[in-house]
Amino acid sequence: MKVKTESQTPETEMNSTRSVKFFGIGNAGMTLLDAMNCEEFAGANFVAINTDATSLAASSVTVKIHLETKLLRGLGTGGDPERGHALAEEQFSTLKSACEGADVIFIVAGLGGGAGSGISPVVARAAKETGALVLAFVTLPFSCEGNRRQQQAQQSLEQLKSVADGVICLPSQKTFKLIDENTSVLDTFRVTGNLLIEGVRGVWQLLTRPGLIQIHFDDLCGLLRDRHSESAFAFVEATGAARSREAVEKLLAHPLLDEGRALAESSAVLVSMTGGKDLTMAEVNRVMEQIGRHCDHAQIIMGATIDAAMKNKLSVTLITAKQNAVAKTEASANSPEEMSLRETAPRYGVRQTSPTPSFSLDQREQTISRRGRRAGSKMLQAQLPLAIVSKGRFDKSEPTIHKGEDLDIPTYIRRGVPLN
Repeated sequence: MKVKTESQTPETEMNSTRSVKFFGIGNAGMTLLDAMNCEEFAGANFVAINTDATSLAASSVTVKIHLETKLLRGLGTGGDPERGHALAEEQFSTLKSACEGADVIFIVAGLGGGAGSGISPVVARAAKETGALVLAFVTLPFSCEGNRRQQQAQQSLEQLKSVADGVICLPSQKTFKLIDENTSVLDTFRVTGNLLIEGVRGVWQLLTRPGLIQIHFDDLCGLLRDRHSESAFAFVEATGAARSREAVEKLLAHPLLDEGRALAESSAVLVSMTGGKDLTMAEVNRVMEQIGRHCDHAQIIMGATIDAAMKNKLSVTLITAKQNAVAKTEASANSPEEMSLRETAPRYGVRQTSPTPSFSLDQREQTISRRGRRAGSKMLQAQLPLAIVSKGRFDKSEPTIHKGEDLDIPTYIRRGVPLN
């Protein structure tokens, strides 16, 4: 656990000088951005990106980037992420310029549609090229929104995970565990948005607020940079004399942490605590001790902030990061043990071949005779168990049928011609 206890000196106030930019992408992202454009996030820079000029004009954010071409005629992406991706690639230099100068870039978006799913990975790549720490906070669609949006959201999520330093993902379907039968559609989406904003707030406070226990920017970078991880998070509040125990119980029962299972599977955990002036070191230690028991194999980084307005209250924001398989493989391949094995292992780069043997005329005739007898045997051709890959933009195209035959299938397969 990387912690540092000290008073608020100029050294501990360095976090507040870090340049932070928030990018809201698509309609959902801009809605979240408008909610964060308040005094609590003072000092941050907000950038709204969309293909819809009407919704972009209605945003309260000052900096706006309208991605548009004559092809779309002002109608947006039509729910197609490929259009959003193509637009972002065309104006990649503009997006990269908007990212310049930031130490940390937050990307907030709703995945599943055309703008959020298509543009977000490109913005993340542009931000990475500027050297910023890139954190994405995204929502996945409800199951009732259909298979197409679910698939588009998953594809975009994988693209984000391969580029961003950390992806905070909130499946909207989990919101049902926090609402009842009488909750309206508008209130449901509001609950989902507020949950995501709580995750952003927790990291924002770590970056900007000097605290009782200070987290430095280098610690955060060392924990997240190049992990390419997907994360889960939760925010809880508790009051009273037993607030530390109550906060831990709420975290372990939180549906967004899968009732504590996300802690056990995590490779890194970020904890942000905020309390009033009556917050004691014993309470901080009690919370961290209980969390540590449930994620003993994870690297833990935490911060504690004093807020005079939170008398008798304690709030805890917890973010867990599970390193993906690609990052684990790369880390394993670059470990000292693996490098030592590669250095001592025999090298098989050069293929050794024997000299061509010489045959007499009688021997060649006997060989040809044996080949002739085997020529009559029928050869069988099996189909290799290869994985079916996506055809990209051609997945939705109709097959080319001519005289009852699908011309998209190779000729040797249609006609049953064996490959010898």
